[in-house]
Amino acid sequence: MLLRNVTLATMQGDQSYGLVPSGALIIDAGHIAWVGEEKDLPPNYNGPEEDLSGRLITPALIDCHTHVVHGGNRSNEFEMRLMGASYQEVARAGGGIVSTVTATREASEEMLLKGALRFVDALLAEGVCTLEVKSGYGLDIDTELKMLRVAKAIASVRDVRIKSTFLGAHAVPAEFHENTATYVSQVCIPALNAAHAEGLVDAVDGFCEGIAFSPADLKPLFERAMALGLPVKLHAEQLSHFGGTEMAARYGALSADHLEYATEADAKALAQAGSVAVILPAAFYTLRETQVPPIKAFRSHGVPMALATDCNPGSSPIASLLLTMNMACTLFRMTPHEALAGVTRHAASALGLFDCGMLASGMRADLAVWDVEHPAELAYRIGYNPLWRRFFGGRAK
Repeated sequence: MLLRNVTLATMQGDQSYGLVPSGALIIDAGHIAWVGEEKDLPPNYNGPEEDLSGRLITPALIDCHTHVVHGGNRSNEFEMRLMGASYQEVARAGGGIVSTVTATREASEEMLLKGALRFVDALLAEGVCTLEVKSGYGLDIDTELKMLRVAKAIASVRDVRIKSTFLGAHAVPAEFHENTATYVSQVCIPALNAAHAEGLVDAVDGFCEGIAFSPADLKPLFERAMALGLPVKLHAEQLSHFGGTEMAARYGALSADHLEYATEADAKALAQAGSVAVILPAAFYTLRETQVPPIKAFRSHGVPMALATDCNPGSSPIASLLLTMNMACTLFRMTPHEALAGVTRHAASALGLFDCGMLASGMRADLAVWDVEHPAELAYRIGYNPLWRRFFGGRAK
């Protein structure tokens, strides 16, 4: 299939969209076979073609940090925070992550899948073709495995690529109160072993924070991940500076996520490790935080910045990657180019993927076609979805 009469945002190059006006793209066997200016089309091409009337094609979007599999919701905690309670106070009162754990443990796999698809469908409607899904609302072996099975099942009922992440070290359940080391050794590591044996896990994550786990708590889990050949990621420096970013860099993590309290030294460490900084502005917005991630430091040290929704029932109840892009620009002064790179090429890197996120020969033909004149419009508008068509593995959806 030849897609012609388009503007291409190839996302190749660090400072530009890699724009190709009057462009064309050839899809063959689910991959991009050729991309460039229409005047340079291979002369021997004689297959089917479609005129896209000057629309914009970008790589399909990638949401590299979500918690879409969960039971229940936490609208009551939304009200609590509006009455003045902090995220930490909500958690210590028995709310927060632990409150979702109860609902998730009680839900069947069918119920969890049905609930997750509401958010997945919203993301696909905005041009998403790849989605990371974390566990972490089970906090026991059986429920963590249940969540990961549901995450993998999403790809069997929707045209989307799923990367599943084990997040057993998300919170300490009540039955292990003040005994994090025992929880990690008796629940997290056995659950990880079981998930790996079933082929359910692509990466390992943890929540490194005063209300969750310290670097020392997480070390045995990360060591086990390394022994299993699994890459690691880390929720780090969201609510305080707790040493998570340095730990993530030390383990060569795919990414460190949140990072509101990260420092210049942290940015340098991420750069040296080749890790991606995943920026999550909707959590910042929902929690009404004031500490902004060190975007300038990430820029100056050349740290790739990905963007993601962090879609979850508590701190980031959002299912719009387009709105996330606008938030990143408005709240954190990221540029529209940085925002689009953050949901394409850098989001791919945050998941350890090298076959998507750019328009180039050999890449998967995961494409988003937009009714816009310039890619900056994707981050500029609020509450407006200009997606015209999505291609997943070369197939129009």
